[in-house]
Amino acid sequence: MSSPFHFKQFSISQEYSPMKVGTDSVLLGAWTPATNPTYILDIGAGTGVLSLMMAQRFPLSHIHAVELHSLSAKECRLNVSLSPWHQAVEVFEMDIRDFASTSATAYDLIISNPPFFSENTLSPDRVRAMARSNEYLPFSDLLSCIPLLLAPQGFFSVIIPYREEESFLQIAMENGLFPTQILHVQGNSLSPVKRSLLFLSAQESPLPIAEKLIIEKERHQYTQEYQELTKNFYLQF
Repeated sequence: MSSPFHFKQFSISQEYSPMKVGTDSVLLGAWTPATNPTYILDIGAGTGVLSLMMAQRFPLSHIHAVELHSLSAKECRLNVSLSPWHQAVEVFEMDIRDFASTSATAYDLIISNPPFFSENTLSPDRVRAMARSNEYLPFSDLLSCIPLLLAPQGFFSVIIPYREEESFLQIAMENGLFPTQILHVQGNSLSPVKRSLLFLSAQESPLPIAEKLIIEKERHQYTQEYQELTKNFYLQF
């Protein structure tokens, strides 16, 4: 899922304008039910969409964006530098596994739109393939990093394919992380659930709050619920 809309609050540089943003990132950034986190970590920041959304939502936060791939990290730095929140976001070009072993910061919120293709079919473009394949960053590796970085009362917000939800939550629980809220996303009312948005913490919840969101009534006709959720981040629908 992807959308060519711009962020409402700023315009990106001519070199990368218009900044195309994926629906997955917009959903996660808009939905994440955090409250005034001081320190935020964006894992696999890419071009900086989620980091900038967090900066827009939480202007007093300090945000660390971790991105391994040089080209994406460069673009992330440029996009951050041209935004109103350039002082709030710091970009780290490194592997999250190395970052987790060296960082001294305890994060109130960790957010991630991780690589998720588990199939063996990879793009011919090696950089894009690596970025989109969880063969490089398996969910088990990602989830093992979270307890090392999360503050005791912190939260981890992530979007994954719905088909991966059961196994992802099993690995999460093995790492001491438990869902408190879940959002299931459908493209339209007739399509199957495609995405799961998970909000996890180290505090075990007896029964997580589960909700459903439908994006479109019909092609390019967005539901009221989707528009309400994401309206602060789009110029138009």
